[in-house]
Amino acid sequence: MAHKYAGGCEHVHTHSDRDPIDNHTCHCSVCKRVTGQATTHVVFFKYGDLAIDNPAGLKRQPFNDQNPNGPLELCTCAKCGKPIMLDDKVKRIRVIVPNLMGYDAKGLPATYHAFFDPAAGAAAPKDGRPVHPGLRPDFVWPTPA
Repeated sequence: MAHKYAGGCEHVHTHSDRDPIDNHTCHCSVCKRVTGQATTHVVFFKYGDLAIDNPAGLKRQPFNDQNPNGPLELCTCAKCGKPIMLDDKVKRIRVIVPNLMGYDAKGLPATYHAFFDPAAGAAAPKDGRPVHPGLRPDFVWPTPA
């Protein structure tokens, strides 16, 4: 059965038939450090809305090496090393980066820019999408699963 959204690698697959709760282009220093990208297209799903077919096939490590006890874990495939998702230890969200985690980015377009800091020296985005210093003001963290 085809799923609305699907990704992963040949060893571990993730999918959701529900829409994400947030899609943004992230400008934070953690995403830059982890991905090596100047900006990162990030998609949040409610924790229970993103399924994993082989959780035992995941290797987990802190997402932010400067805050190893933080809530997010980077999950990579234990066999091939491909990034699969970010898992929230609090069980509020699961996060995918479409261009790194096997998803069709065009089907999950970013709707705004998050964590943009003009003091960091980058030019302000000029694509017409809203720009915020954090997550969009109306974002509400889901209740833990």
